[in-house]
Amino acid sequence: MKLSGFAIGILLFSSVYAQDTITKKDIPAAARLMDLQFSDKEVDTMYDGVKENLLLFKAMHRQQLANGVQMSLAQNPALPGMIFPNKQEKIKWKIPKVNMPTDRNDLAFYSIEELASLIQSKKISSVILTQFFIDRIKKYGDSLQCVISITEATALQQAAEADAEIAAGKYKGLLHGIPFGLKDLFSVKGTKTTWGAAPYKNQVIEEDAYVYTRLREAGAVLVAKFTLGALAMGDYWYGGRTKNPWNTQFGSSGSSAGSASATVAGLVPFAIGTETWGSIISPASTCGATGLRPTFGRISRSGAMALSWSLDKVGPICRSAEDAAVVFSYIHGTDGLDASAVSKPFNYQPSADIKKLRIGYAKNYFDFIRDTSRSEWKVLETFKQMGVELIPIVFPDTAYKFNIMDAVISAESAAAFDEFTRNNVDDEMTRQSIFDWPNSFRVSRLMPAVEYVNANRHRYLLMQKVNEAMQKVDVLICPTRGSGNQSAITNLTGQPVVCVPTGFDKRTNAPFSISFIGNLYDEANILLAAKAYQLATGWDEMHPPKFK
Repeated sequence: MKLSGFAIGILLFSSVYAQDTITKKDIPAAARLMDLQFSDKEVDTMYDGVKENLLLFKAMHRQQLANGVQMSLAQNPALPGMIFPNKQEKIKWKIPKVNMPTDRNDLAFYSIEELASLIQSKKISSVILTQFFIDRIKKYGDSLQCVISITEATALQQAAEADAEIAAGKYKGLLHGIPFGLKDLFSVKGTKTTWGAAPYKNQVIEEDAYVYTRLREAGAVLVAKFTLGALAMGDYWYGGRTKNPWNTQFGSSGSSAGSASATVAGLVPFAIGTETWGSIISPASTCGATGLRPTFGRISRSGAMALSWSLDKVGPICRSAEDAAVVFSYIHGTDGLDASAVSKPFNYQPSADIKKLRIGYAKNYFDFIRDTSRSEWKVLETFKQMGVELIPIVFPDTAYKFNIMDAVISAESAAAFDEFTRNNVDDEMTRQSIFDWPNSFRVSRLMPAVEYVNANRHRYLLMQKVNEAMQKVDVLICPTRGSGNQSAITNLTGQPVVCVPTGFDKRTNAPFSISFIGNLYDEANILLAAKAYQLATGWDEMHPPKFK
């Protein structure tokens, strides 16, 4: 191979510039970290190229990359040949006629539809409702450690605007005048966006995130930004640990910790979370919320902190499946700023017959649960009592032969926080165990690009296996926890999942849950199944006594 003059120059420069930083003895040692072996002759041949690479890396390191800069490679969960609906049908919501409760505190646990009825009929104003929820946040936020900032002045201004629009006959729909909260990794102009981490606790990003923009267009009112585990891991943030409203001696799980805790405690009607690997489903399951993790790419992530470009997802955390459907109907889609986001229809019909759905259950996962009195088995009995003939499905857990998730999320998250590690910003983090991000990012720097690419090739095979299994059903009922690799698998393949409460652990008073897995871009059917279950059982109507 003939080298160009530029390449020769680089090699000559590298022999001087990198001579003291890399020796031939370094190469075999580095290779062992990557399960490779090189002969002495191979090392001699590699040496100049390795030094050249170091110069390339140093050149890249001199160019700052903001967290919001995307990869040019965009993840797509759809496989070749897949066809999806492209026409949005009108959703026929059924708005109940309700009156103001005798005890105004009951408003804390009214559904979005009930609150919308009160606002539309002018039985309550958005300003009064907004102040009601702000007061609850002030009263309970500290005990739950779920609030980073209260946006009171902005909220009251937005509520007054909603009231004026409604008075003028310009009612925008079910979210008009309804308060909500955001996980504090979404940027909103004029607010702090802390990412839950000490190094960024005073950070202000003058950008409005896509999901916030969509909610504001719908007339919703931002009352608070809620806690997340630092840099979207767990429920520990720079100010403490977010609590489970059912038992405040326990954490809420994470990383959408504050969004789940606040919603279940009735501090907001709903909140927005994100998930990379469990960050909506886990706190929803732990706190007894209804959490919807949509299909990957269903909602643009512009204005949100990036952790893993091929895994990050945005979704609503609510108290019922119907509420989740309402919120999702307003926020799905894209602004064109997220390379992985798409606009596809959400054809949810609240009155559809679930007996027309093909509903299955992950038999291999249920077989792990030998105690048939557990709530997971009771879920199946509930559907049978509704006249549903359940289809046993073997979910392809065996296709997950090694921890693909760890390879993908580790490489991408370390890249997203490259300068955080190289500039020792990680030293400012409040938690520094071997399981926390600072150490994880450091370890991930030693992952070869080849292994990251090959992990994604294995991921593609996994996507094929899961979509093949899911062709047999419209909805798959699956235990949320304790059996198999469902969480990692469905996050990697991009399948939508909704998690709902199913009862309580008598020892800890912590909620149990079940998950409904759907086909790509088919949130409508899993939400319909979840709604039917909730109507049959009423677990979504249970609220933590300390916050009533």
